Amino acid sequence: MEEDGERSSFIIGLIENRAKEVGVAAFDLRLASLHLSQYIETSSSYQNTKTLLHFYDPMVIIVPPNKLAPDGMVGVSELVDRCYTSTKKVIMARGCFDDTKLFINVSQGAVLVKSLAAKEPSALGLDTYYKQYYLCLAAAAATIKCVQNLEIIEPLHSSLWGINNKKRSLFHMLKTTKTIGGTRLLRANLLQPLKDIETINARLDCLDELMSNEELFFGVSQVLRKFPKETDRVLCHFCFKPKQVTNEVLGHANARKSQVLIASIILLKTALEALPLLSKVLKDAKSFILCNIYKSVCENEKYASIRKRIEVVIDEDVLHSRVPFVARTQQCFAVKAGVDGLLDVARRSFCDTSEAIHSLANKYREEFKLPNLKMPFNNRQGFYFSIPQKDINGKLPSKFIQVLKHGKNIHCSTLELASLNVRNKSAAEECYMRTELCVEGLIDAIQKDVSILTMLAEVLCLLDMIVNSFAHTISIKPVDRYTRPEFTENGPMAIDAGRHPVLESLHNDFVPNNIFLSEASNMVVVMGPNMSGKSTYLQQVCLIVILAQIGCYVPARFSIIRVVDRIFTRIGTGDNLESNSSTFMTEMKETAYLMQNVSPRSLIVMDELGRATSSSDGFAIAWSCCEHLLSLKVYTIFATHMENLSELASIYPNVKILHFEVDVKNNRLDFKFNLRDGLRRVPHYGLLLARVAGLPSSVIETARSITERITEKEMRRMEVNCTQYESIQMIYRVAQRLICLKYSNQDEEATRQALQNLKESYIEGRLTS
Repeated sequence: MEEDGERSSFIIGLIENRAKEVGVAAFDLRLASLHLSQYIETSSSYQNTKTLLHFYDPMVIIVPPNKLAPDGMVGVSELVDRCYTSTKKVIMARGCFDDTKLFINVSQGAVLVKSLAAKEPSALGLDTYYKQYYLCLAAAAATIKCVQNLEIIEPLHSSLWGINNKKRSLFHMLKTTKTIGGTRLLRANLLQPLKDIETINARLDCLDELMSNEELFFGVSQVLRKFPKETDRVLCHFCFKPKQVTNEVLGHANARKSQVLIASIILLKTALEALPLLSKVLKDAKSFILCNIYKSVCENEKYASIRKRIEVVIDEDVLHSRVPFVARTQQCFAVKAGVDGLLDVARRSFCDTSEAIHSLANKYREEFKLPNLKMPFNNRQGFYFSIPQKDINGKLPSKFIQVLKHGKNIHCSTLELASLNVRNKSAAEECYMRTELCVEGLIDAIQKDVSILTMLAEVLCLLDMIVNSFAHTISIKPVDRYTRPEFTENGPMAIDAGRHPVLESLHNDFVPNNIFLSEASNMVVVMGPNMSGKSTYLQQVCLIVILAQIGCYVPARFSIIRVVDRIFTRIGTGDNLESNSSTFMTEMKETAYLMQNVSPRSLIVMDELGRATSSSDGFAIAWSCCEHLLSLKVYTIFATHMENLSELASIYPNVKILHFEVDVKNNRLDFKFNLRDGLRRVPHYGLLLARVAGLPSSVIETARSITERITEKEMRRMEVNCTQYESIQMIYRVAQRLICLKYSNQDEEATRQALQNLKESYIEGRLTS
């Protein structure tokens, strides 16, 4: 599990009812945390549920056997079959969800959740909310039952984890975190960015301090390396430890559980011993987050109290190790000598068999003249021999069995080694079980303070993300590449990337040139021929907004970001065979969902709407969608190659036209990633491509005469529109500049001068967009 930190650790329970409500319970196996959601599904295709499932990326989804969704909706079970074929699906009886006692008493889910929750009074308010959120509590009941059946203390089999997608992305670019929890927190933040400006600015203040104080940055970075990368995962082992360990339950089947529990105590000991180092580094920190961490964690006496309890039982020289045999030895000798006589006997047996194994290796080196014979160890097979192929000349003595080629080496064993491995493992298991009996009281004491351990894990994850991901990514780039974004609640959104290039690879700087959206100019139509970079531009705007809202610097000269509640995108082409949808039908379904769920605080990004149908229908749909979005006053970036859509700007003054530059050189097209205001069409771009493709010249000339007549009509119509709506356009231009001045950082004198210039320009009719 240590090697698969980026994979999901969530098990999801889903249930619906005929009122279109869906209950979701997401259980995190590593953190022993439960996320509950209940909502009304507004989409017949379960788009909200799909979004939530994509957020959690579950390895197992639990559903009831029967559909309870209303007619016209597929139901959660069929949804999983259609859309999540690579995810393990578990069907549990309806009774396991247990929502039948809703109006009689607290549901079984509420009772189960409450019994497992932290004991602080503020931990849960189930007594107040169980009737309102009964569906998600029902899902929680089934999920927890399933988790118990899966033996969550045991590492799960790799087949449960699903497919690991290693496609390049923003997540993988930023994934320089050092802990498993930090990686998961980064992924969760990218999928669900922050919306609270105060929290975002707190992260940015922390980042400011780290970037301006190298000693603090490198100090925190080095201290975080002292904490085991699995620190957050240790919590669930204490949460679900039985309260008593009796001789009846001791056995080889439980030895692995005992070993995991002992390893967790050692890991916790190592983490708590690193805490004073973190305290020393953060003592003089100024930002709110770092100061709060210092006060709530570093100065919290409960951590020192837990450390002292551990020191009473656990040997002071024991440390967490990732080397398999070293870890096994540390676990066997975790408890101080003399505490348990049977444990001391088991330790002697473990040491004797370990020495015998190493003596056997020395014996084989001399007997078979194999000086380079090595003895690796892994948890699955124990000790085995590794011999370079060049040393045996193709002839291995018959004593060696289980021969396997591995690169330039031969891996093998012998009957003597196999026998010693069995005895060594048996002695280690006896050590584990006796050790668990010795630490029973210690575990009970730790369980009482599990809430502060949760806080420590969350703090380490947050520090890992901010320091090892955000600050590290910024520090390896030139100083002027990343800047701190500014935020407004309902103001304009502006990004100026200066002369930065637009690069296709997400592993490089992804920056648009310029973008400005405000109440007076809430739609930007990005125009340009196909292959000119419009889609890349749209994607990069979204990435910058996401980066800003997770509390990270953005690659731009300056940026003002209006916090958005959701980002809706309609990008890409392709049909959907699973739902029997053509390219155009898929496009329309995505657009319909967007239109039904958009809010004034959303950001809409649409790319080439209507290109999958006829030109007239596509243009009509694109135009009407733009008008609808304009009426909602939602910030929209709309990319298209339909130059007729530029006529929107002649009618609606809150539409701004941007155009990608394309130069024509020797009848060849030279694409440039430079955005310019207004429509700058390439004369007969399609005809140039047709000529390059080899169409007959007579066909091209006929097409040229047709397009010239069409263009002439369009230009006359645009001139009429400009004249008709000129007064409204002028008012909007004034309003746009007033909004810019409202949110500017200029002093009073500069603002007065700008207002005077604006007044003169308006009177003289010199005000342009």
